[in-house]
Amino acid sequence: MVTNKAGACPSISRSTQSDILHTQDADFMSSTTRITVTLPSDQVAELRKLTDNVSGYVAEAVARQIRHQLLGDDLRRHEEEHGAFSDGELAEARRKIFGSANSPTRSDAA
Repeated sequence: MVTNKAGACPSISRSTQSDILHTQDADFMSSTTRITVTLPSDQVAELRKLTDNVSGYVAEAVARQIRHQLLGDDLRRHEEEHGAFSDGELAEARRKIFGSANSPTRSDAA
């Protein structure tokens, strides 16, 4: 993602940027709703090894996935309006995200 000097990404709408920041800031300040989630037993066992706060861990994972999906939606809309990102734009985004041009691609990191 390419950002300007203020840290904003011009290709992402201001409302989505605001929503992402608000979600990050409000993660622990917002009201909560109790729900039931069914997970595979091995995942629950691993969760319990990682944290005593399973709800907090899951809430952070859900917030991260929502931000990821919102960003993906905005990037798709941008490409529909302006065409595909150039190799240079993608390289610049990788440098800003990962710190170097020789960073692994999404398929390499998985």
